[in-house]
Amino acid sequence: MSWIYSVQAAVADFVALGGWVVGLLLAVSVLAGATVLWKLWHLMVLRLGRNSALEAALALWQDGQREAARQTLTQARNPLARLALRAMLAEAPDSLRPRLQAEAEAHAARAEVGMRLLDAVAQTAPLLGLFGTVLGMIEAFQALQAGGATVDPAQLAGGIWVALLTTAMGLGIAMPVSLFLSWTEGRIAREAQIGALMVEQLCGPVLPVATTGQPAAPRRKEI
Repeated sequence: MSWIYSVQAAVADFVALGGWVVGLLLAVSVLAGATVLWKLWHLMVLRLGRNSALEAALALWQDGQREAARQTLTQARNPLARLALRAMLAEAPDSLRPRLQAEAEAHAARAEVGMRLLDAVAQTAPLLGLFGTVLGMIEAFQALQAGGATVDPAQLAGGIWVALLTTAMGLGIAMPVSLFLSWTEGRIAREAQIGALMVEQLCGPVLPVATTGQPAAPRRKEI
């Protein structure tokens, strides 16, 4: 257990070096890391992006193979796939459009839980770091003023790099959180598109199959 005390002492020294802003940024980083891990688990539980069975079933449904489409979704665990199966088992799926749209939107809304917290971390962490840097620079220049002509340049440089430490921490927290947000938002947008397509294919008219043959070229009129 000695390593635990060593880590605690190192963290305490680091916080004492950078001030209370560093301690706050460390707490924000722990919160952001825990939220990211929870969000990964949440997306896995929602089975976000696992729509291969749903896409295959919708293609069969559009081809008129209704029973085959239902059989494709019997073992599916994705919420959108289960919703599509319930609609396929209904007598008149086209009358369920409002209900299907509401449930598809609710599924996308569940996937967005926790995103606002991560967005707040991504926006606030650099500002906290900049705030700590400003406070550190004020203290450094106050020491410069108090020392007058006898101030040690090395001591001033030490105060400046400690002040810049908070900005580096804030950026180090915000950048990976922003990347994770972009990745997650892309997956949620894709899920919402598939949900909208599912509603249209189940409740809308069937599109005619386009023929691939080329029209015959007109014969030249003989003179």
